[in-house]
Amino acid sequence: MAKKAVLNQKSIAFFEAYINNASPTGFESEGQKLWLDYINPYIDDHFVDTYGTAVGIINPKAEYKVVIEAHADEISWFVNHITADGFIYVIRNGGSDHQIAPSKRVNIHTRKGIVKAVFGWPAIHTRTAGKELPPTLKNIFLDCGCKTKAAVEKLGVHVGCVITYEDKFTILNKNLFVGRAMDNRAGGFMIAEVARMIKETKTKLPFGLYVVNSVQEEIGLRGAEMIVDQIGPDVAIVTDVTHDTNTPMIEKKVQGDCACGDGPVVTYGPAVQNNLLDLIIKAAEKNKIPFQRNAAARSTGTDTDAFAYSTGGVASALISLPLRYMHTTVEMVHKKDVENVIRLIFQSLKSIKANHNFSYIK
Repeated sequence: MAKKAVLNQKSIAFFEAYINNASPTGFESEGQKLWLDYINPYIDDHFVDTYGTAVGIINPKAEYKVVIEAHADEISWFVNHITADGFIYVIRNGGSDHQIAPSKRVNIHTRKGIVKAVFGWPAIHTRTAGKELPPTLKNIFLDCGCKTKAAVEKLGVHVGCVITYEDKFTILNKNLFVGRAMDNRAGGFMIAEVARMIKETKTKLPFGLYVVNSVQEEIGLRGAEMIVDQIGPDVAIVTDVTHDTNTPMIEKKVQGDCACGDGPVVTYGPAVQNNLLDLIIKAAEKNKIPFQRNAAARSTGTDTDAFAYSTGGVASALISLPLRYMHTTVEMVHKKDVENVIRLIFQSLKSIKANHNFSYIK
């Protein structure tokens, strides 16, 4: 018998709206409002911390606390300098890729509203073959149609305004979700769907579940660092994206072998608590959920590290969603993987007992 689909039309409509909404690092509030509005029917309580991390809670009075977590912020740019003739130079806000910038349409976020602009680039006819300069942080620039600095500033643009790409959510070949900021609003979407699944299946959890959508991951796991101290969890299951290495120009010997459509990726590494990892793998095997494996040298580079090494040590694990073209405007994930990450988190939660002892040596 085929597995029942996890996603429905309402959830995919939310996913599209959530991806299309801008949520740059440090300015995540609009995306967090969307997310909280969606999960509200599936939780008992919620709170938002000082910097904007949103937390939905199921069983808020329980002493034993389990977190499922993703991060809400997307890479972006800041206005850094406006020239006398009206061109705008930028700096990164997170790991924005300068090589993809030329010819991209962007939104500059100002107090007056959105100002449209483009990353300009000299036409091929004007460049000398063999001597062409590649895009760098020093030469990429924005053009918002103004001829003077005063005209730019009159629009409301100033140093410090944040800039996001315009690209929208699309579906390729009925199975591949494409858009900017799949890293990691796909994660926020998946943990919201876990909360929905718990509610709709009337699953009773023997612990408090904290559904956490953290801010500021793209600049160093900052939101997770703050919220873990506030919650004080016993267990954390983090979800983020990882590279699909089955596309051209990627070396599997260096980056590992993971592919979109082949299932969630579980990570081995020092920050991953082995007993919790075993529980997740057993949940996958028991429920016939396909999964892949990856190894992390030193750190995972995700919020898993922030949870694992805080408050005396939190039993933490990472379940990743394979993704193509990370930190571009055409990030791509497979529908089957999205559904299977949701299933795997849900089944893993069902395997955790009240006051579960994840002690490394029992």
